[in-house]
Amino acid sequence: MHYFETLKYVFHVIFHPFDGFWDLKHEKKGSVPAALTFVVLTIITLAIEKQDTAFLFNKNKLSELNVLVDIITVALVFILWCVANWCTTSLMDGKGKMVEIVTAIGYAVFPIPLIRLPLVFLSHLVTMDEGAFIKVFGIISLIWAGMLVFFATSVIHEYSIKKTVVTVLITILGMGILMFIGLLFFNVIEQMINFVLTIYKEIRFR
Repeated sequence: MHYFETLKYVFHVIFHPFDGFWDLKHEKKGSVPAALTFVVLTIITLAIEKQDTAFLFNKNKLSELNVLVDIITVALVFILWCVANWCTTSLMDGKGKMVEIVTAIGYAVFPIPLIRLPLVFLSHLVTMDEGAFIKVFGIISLIWAGMLVFFATSVIHEYSIKKTVVTVLITILGMGILMFIGLLFFNVIEQMINFVLTIYKEIRFR
C-alpha cells in the first residue's frame, strides 16, 4: 500500500481494533514508516503539551523542562516495550514478528496525538471551570491507547484475553529488567572509561 494510504488506515485500526490489527498483520495494510510517524507525532504532541498548554492547566515549570529528555523518554518506552514484548512472546509461542509488533504499537498510540494535540490549543480558549474536560479527555486518550496496545498484543500474537493479560504484565516486568541491564551496562562502560582516562593522565604527567 502507498504510504499515505497506510497513514489513513489508522482510523480504521483505532475504531475497529480487532479487524484493524488483523489486517495489519495478515493483509499488510499498515507499514513501519506510518507506525513510526505516529510514534514521532506522539512524541511531538507530548512535548508541545508540556510547553504550550495554557498556564491555567499547566503545572510544569517551563524553566525546568528539557525537551530532549522528554523525546528520549517516550522513544525509549516505545523501544523497550517492543523489545520486551518480542522477547516475552518468543518464549510464549507468540505469532508476531518484531516488525509486526513495531507496526501495531505505532498504530495503537495514535489516540494520544489525535486527542491531546487539539486539547493544547483548546486550553487557551476555555476558563478554569470549563477546563475539567481537558483532563478527562487527556485520560481518555491514554486509556484508549492502552486498550489498543492490549488488543494489538492479543491479535498480533493470536493470544486469548487471559494469556494477553499475563503477557502484558511480563512485558512490563521485562521492560524494567532491560532498563536495569542497560543502566548497569552504561555504568560499567563509564567506569572503564574513567579507569582508562586515569591511567592515561598518570602516564602523561609522569
